[in-house]
Amino acid sequence: MFPALETELKQKILPDPYEDFMYHHLQYYGYFKAQRGSLPNSATHQHVWKNNNPRYLLSGSLGKRDDLILDPLQKEKRLWPSCLSSAVHRQMEAVNRDSLMLSSPLLKSRQLLHDEFGKVNLRLREPRGLFAFFSGSGPLQAPRWPVECEVIKENIHHIEWVPPQPEHFYQPTGSEKIPEIVGEEGGTVVYQLDSVPTEDSYFTRSRVGGKRGVIKELAVTLQGPEDNTLLFESRFESGNLQKAVRVDTYTYELTLRTDLYTRKHTQWFYFRVQNTRKDATYRFTIVNLLKPKSLYTVGMKPLFYSQLDAKTHSIGWRREGDEIKYYRNNSDDGQQPLYCLTWTIQFPHDQDTCFFAHFYPYTYTDLQCYLLSVTNNPVQSQFCKLRTLCQSLAGNTVYLLTITNPARTPQEAAAKKAVVLSARVHPGESNGSWIMKGFLDFILSNSPDAQLLRDTFIFKVVPMLNPDGVIVGNYRCSLAGRDLNRHYKTILKESFPCVWHTRNMIKRLLEEREVLLYCDFHGHSRKNNIFLYGCNNNDRKFWLHERVFPLMLSKNAPDKFSFHSCNFKVQKCKEGTGRVVMWRMGILNSYTMESTFGGSTLGNKRDTHFTTEDLKSLGYHVCDTLLDFCDPDRTKFMQCLAELKALLQQEIHKKFKDTDLEGSWSDISLSDIESSTSGSDSSLSDGLPVHLLNIANELNQKKKKMYKKKKRKPLQSRKQRNIQYQKNKLMQESELTEEAPGMAGFASTLQKQPAFLKNSKNTSSSMMKNEKPRLSESQANGRDRGTSLDPSEMTTLMLTKNKERMQREKPGFAVSCSLKRSTNSSQEPAPDMKPNWSRNRYPATKRGHTATVAYPSLHIYTYP
Repeated sequence: MFPALETELKQKILPDPYEDFMYHHLQYYGYFKAQRGSLPNSATHQHVWKNNNPRYLLSGSLGKRDDLILDPLQKEKRLWPSCLSSAVHRQMEAVNRDSLMLSSPLLKSRQLLHDEFGKVNLRLREPRGLFAFFSGSGPLQAPRWPVECEVIKENIHHIEWVPPQPEHFYQPTGSEKIPEIVGEEGGTVVYQLDSVPTEDSYFTRSRVGGKRGVIKELAVTLQGPEDNTLLFESRFESGNLQKAVRVDTYTYELTLRTDLYTRKHTQWFYFRVQNTRKDATYRFTIVNLLKPKSLYTVGMKPLFYSQLDAKTHSIGWRREGDEIKYYRNNSDDGQQPLYCLTWTIQFPHDQDTCFFAHFYPYTYTDLQCYLLSVTNNPVQSQFCKLRTLCQSLAGNTVYLLTITNPARTPQEAAAKKAVVLSARVHPGESNGSWIMKGFLDFILSNSPDAQLLRDTFIFKVVPMLNPDGVIVGNYRCSLAGRDLNRHYKTILKESFPCVWHTRNMIKRLLEEREVLLYCDFHGHSRKNNIFLYGCNNNDRKFWLHERVFPLMLSKNAPDKFSFHSCNFKVQKCKEGTGRVVMWRMGILNSYTMESTFGGSTLGNKRDTHFTTEDLKSLGYHVCDTLLDFCDPDRTKFMQCLAELKALLQQEIHKKFKDTDLEGSWSDISLSDIESSTSGSDSSLSDGLPVHLLNIANELNQKKKKMYKKKKRKPLQSRKQRNIQYQKNKLMQESELTEEAPGMAGFASTLQKQPAFLKNSKNTSSSMMKNEKPRLSESQANGRDRGTSLDPSEMTTLMLTKNKERMQREKPGFAVSCSLKRSTNSSQEPAPDMKPNWSRNRYPATKRGHTATVAYPSLHIYTYP
């Protein structure tokens, strides 16, 4: 290269002041999350990706300032390199060979786009995200914790393993010991978390690694090799042990940490123990569980993991425990009843590191590792696009997967229907993640059925809706201290970003295409098997259609899925759940899939625990059932529909066997037949997050003060108010007296012409409202619907001047209003009358989307 030109290039290539400022600014405030590494110019990849035009290929090397955050479009090229045509690759190689173009001094700014001739394209490049995606060459995004949480530096990893033999339920003997709870007073605290956030505080900020400073040693210090005290730990992803008390040599009482910023939801547990002894029988008792019923009462065992077994024998999580008992804690504080779970166990090795868990853990890091393997797979990355749905409260990425085969034409892409799946809105229900993993394993495979599904549908998948709760070890809530599955109707985008963006994404999707099915994967702690909760459709055109998919799934997985446990009643307390909100938005087949923490009571798997392989197989069965459900040959669909009608008819006759239902049984509202879903792990909404409640209280107090200030008027005594009331009353009565002759004639006319009785009722109601302004609206409505007063009595009431007479007549209105028909649905129908079933208890599902808000259409990728 010429020396003069080389000198000029060195002068031209200078750090951009704006980028230099933003880099240090974001890094200082903790928002810069990418690793320092090579950064090609985003303008290059923007035009390569969108335009495939060599005129806009710019320099990929910009000196020492190439250590900034990776541009999202560069990541798209990294994650999906096969989407670029070979011609584009040849063009890029040709440009790279041209050193003069690569070092072009005409690139004066990184914000505006220039071509190789120095012409400015008046268009800014795509902005860089504050939070980086992970890439195949770099580490994963580290989880962000609330700043109150201490986090150990160790990486916890468990191998996947399927027991060779079925793991049967524990069979109670009736002689299980119920240990007495002694607490700290009668034992020694060997592990305790300090400053755990409760409902009196609220989430403020987060950082990678949680609390700053040196991590405290919470476990006791061993006095020597003969000290057999267990060492506990739970300050890792999804761990939630708060306190351990040593009661006896091998007996420990354990207290679980509640969901952060709440005082509730203790069911999930996950913790580590070290310094074990092989030949001893240990007893563990969790003392602060909150559910009065549990699967531990019907044979469910805790999960156990040994690191030595995993290393030497490749044995992973397995069900262990003896003398298992779930019972009420009689030493509670009286605020709310507490329950205990106790079990005994013998460790397989000395000096082992072991774990206990309520169910197979699946952490946020596990999900990221899985998604990283997908993005690095050259085949799967062609039809699985990874995007950021949003950032959680703590700044963790909520991922969105779009899975479909590239369409050959835009018309073919637009004709595809959508399927939306999500999991882990309740962080302690890790069963949902294992079902989701099985679904993704199959839909991303090269199976002919998987290819057919990708050709037919567009799958929108949110594999972990509540990453914050999963990271900190919550059972049910997000860091807002609220159950996200009760806030899908929220308008508080900042407080509930995960569900707000999920609902918004589905709204945009509905504007673009029909969503055939929505399903949210959950776990259930009080019922065995797997089942669905759906929504009854009162539109007779689609009568019972919402039950076809669950029935088909029960036929495809008869030893795991129970159709009889399904429920389709929509309760008022469930109006904010995902399935009900999506159903109201127009998705007919909207479900919550409940998977047990225990096992199966069906078929060949009867009385055995579910393994991760069982749950993953259900993900495959969802795909298989989807093919059956959409089969162009409607034989299976119609067969299931006929079977559903027969089952429903049997249920109706069983429930109303003493009532004549000839020919009218199909008119009965399905909601009247089914019981509620009170057996679900439901929780009522706790309202606004704590910090918003505080703000609301402050605003209310300010309003009250302003109202009190404005209301400062000369106060009247009771005597003065009574005199003023009497004056107003006399004026109204004098006006009515002047009109009395006409009213009397009108009343006599009403008596002669009963056909106008309805008009007389309306007239009298309006006049009485004028006479008595304080008459309640309910009384007025009741009078219109009930029997009317006699016109002569009405005239007497309007002409009276005696206050005592008015008070004496007033109960008459209450009597006439009390004739309104009672709305108590529990009242038994008359023996000789057919029940008057309501057909429109809930509004019918609207299939159109004209009433929804218009959103920008989602981009559909089409490939030649």
